[in-house]
Amino acid sequence: MEEKELIQACQKGDEAAFEELIRLHEKKVFALCRRMCRDEDDALEAAQDTFLAVWRGIGSYRADAAFSTWLYRLASNACLDLLRREKKHGGNVSLDDEEARIEPSDPAPQPEEALERAETQRMVREALYALPDDYRQVLLLRETEQLSYNEIAEATGLELGTVKSRISRARLALRNYLAASGNFFERAASKKAKEA
Repeated sequence: MEEKELIQACQKGDEAAFEELIRLHEKKVFALCRRMCRDEDDALEAAQDTFLAVWRGIGSYRADAAFSTWLYRLASNACLDLLRREKKHGGNVSLDDEEARIEPSDPAPQPEEALERAETQRMVREALYALPDDYRQVLLLRETEQLSYNEIAEATGLELGTVKSRISRARLALRNYLAASGNFFERAASKKAKEA
């Protein structure tokens, strides 16, 4: 069955169709949750919360937006809810290097290259986790999920201008964090900025 048929079957209570719909989207949902959450257990919990929300809300889904957009909204909200609960309970941020899943594109990189790549990934991950949750949410939807600004606005329920603003601020905060770490250089000012 195609996705549209699966959705229609789910709306009629077909559990087998729901399982198939989950299979189609579970990797993308988990990948998004993994990027937004601080560890794999939290990502699994958020993904489960997402699919529970899908099951509960599938009857009201009206296909005004793409199913994936609706799904990203549910996943983003599940992650933000989990992160808020963690903050209330004093959850700790884990940036353990063993948690990083580094899969080099070159099957045999030089040891220096592998070490540099691992350090870069660790710094970017640390910088992402230093961002406020709402900034990290829109930045990940844009950069890793490749959603358009309009799709992000639909998925998050935010105004388009707010999405653009948050992404811009998230990029700036990320750049500043990485520059302050000493591993990255701040972008040089343009000629026009120097002349002003």
